[in-house]
Amino acid sequence: MSLFKRVANLVRKPEPPKQEKSILTVGPGDICEVSLITYEVIGHTRNFRRKETFLTLQDGAELRYLHIEDREQTEYTLYTPIDGRLDSIEEVPSTMELDGTNYYLEEQYSSPVSSQGRSPHGPSGELHIWQFQSDDRKLLRIEWQEGRFLMYEGETILSADVKVLRGG
Repeated sequence: MSLFKRVANLVRKPEPPKQEKSILTVGPGDICEVSLITYEVIGHTRNFRRKETFLTLQDGAELRYLHIEDREQTEYTLYTPIDGRLDSIEEVPSTMELDGTNYYLEEQYSSPVSSQGRSPHGPSGELHIWQFQSDDRKLLRIEWQEGRFLMYEGETILSADVKVLRGG
């Protein structure tokens, strides 16, 4: 190696370290652990107006969804899809009864979202969301996008139970 190349290497700025992936920045192909179960992230939906991320997780044939809301504290909810349908977006009730459990409407909102990978949502568009909670802290989430309803049952997850194992 010539003297000029050695001096040039000494003066050259080192490459910045690669930023580690956080659970808020993972995407399709990354691996994470939720409540001691390892999942591959196969899709994500971002709601920029509310600083929310909705990850599609796969463990074998099982699909789960991790809702992450980044506010004063980062809150995590793990959802499982359920079968059900409603007739109209105007007729979502404020109280719902499923399998003997009463759910009460906590929050309703809509916002533009963008999706990537295998996600239950369209690549972009307006997503309408209704979030319910029961007296025993079970959660129900109803979504509507472009004429299609999606329903999920879920539970709150402690932040210590969510880890990124490998980011792409």
